Amino acid sequence: MSSYTLTQLLTDKSSLDKSRIVHSEQDTHVAEGEVLLKIQRCAITTNNITYAAFGDSMQYWQFFPTGIQGWGHMPVWGFADVVASAAEGVDIGERFYGYFPIASHIRMQAERVSKRGFYDASEHRKPLVSAYNQYTRCSADPVYAEKLENYQMLVRPLFITSFMLADFLQDNAFFGAQRLVISSASSKTAYGTAFCLKDYPQVELVALTSVRNRSFVEGLGCYHQTVCYEELAQQPTDKPTMYVDFSGDVDLRARIHHHYGDALVYDCFAGSAQNTDVPSDADLPGPKPAFYFAPIQIRKRNADWGPDLVNQRFNAAQSSFISHISDPGHLWMKVVEEDGFSAAQTLIRNLHDGKVDAQQGRVIRLDSLA
Repeated sequence: MSSYTLTQLLTDKSSLDKSRIVHSEQDTHVAEGEVLLKIQRCAITTNNITYAAFGDSMQYWQFFPTGIQGWGHMPVWGFADVVASAAEGVDIGERFYGYFPIASHIRMQAERVSKRGFYDASEHRKPLVSAYNQYTRCSADPVYAEKLENYQMLVRPLFITSFMLADFLQDNAFFGAQRLVISSASSKTAYGTAFCLKDYPQVELVALTSVRNRSFVEGLGCYHQTVCYEELAQQPTDKPTMYVDFSGDVDLRARIHHHYGDALVYDCFAGSAQNTDVPSDADLPGPKPAFYFAPIQIRKRNADWGPDLVNQRFNAAQSSFISHISDPGHLWMKVVEEDGFSAAQTLIRNLHDGKVDAQQGRVIRLDSLA
């Protein structure tokens, strides 16, 4: 019976910048309904650090349990090929996009197999958010293009958050706000959200960013105004205002609340890798910070529109965004590819420490076992 070497990058749950690479010999045999996939490439961004940071509170560690106390699999998005299958409708050699551990291989229980793909119905994943259990068959994905795989990995996981956040805001009539103040405006998720709101001229989009990133943010062309953090105190408070928080900076949140005062109508915490504490309203004037979670809005829209229409609308928006950012005339993001688990290890440490250029999209080829 044949075997393969399973290589895994494990993260120290108590110190996300620390990791280790482990190897083990595994049997290639698959039981009925099982598939074995070889993970070829993945994107690693601050979004993945956020997954790990929220690993306990949002159950992200539970998708790919390691069985080793204190060590977890940091989830990533990427592409994998089927190398063994005992699941009807899933063939060896097919390529799938989805949610994976940073590992050379993954074994899954394929159920709800359709033209579109399948769901992993492994027992430990059944209680978890189903959106993360879905694997898309590249040959049936209307937005898949081999030459754009890197952009899909880098953008799609963040863009679903952006797309559904923009939808959540307009679905709630922007909570009465006429101005949206968006922190960490240089981040990919913030940019995607602003891109999705370009057709809502009734709201003014104000980008909050650092002095270092000011020119970069202005060049994105989707914010009406770009403001450095140091300039917040000079901003007008003449309109109902919403704070969309991608930074998680507690001091900045306090400054926002005290500066805008009664003009602040909603505080939306969209997530941060730097601060994973649930926002507190202690000693803050104005609205209580509210945590935004994309799967809740996805579930609502699935009920409102049906999953097919949700997918159609998301695919159209995503195609438009990827077409925009992959155009050589838009130098928003430079894709950087690296090989192997050691490169992934270094990248995670640098992302955790804030040492990766915001204009770079980093992709790791895992089929090289360096």
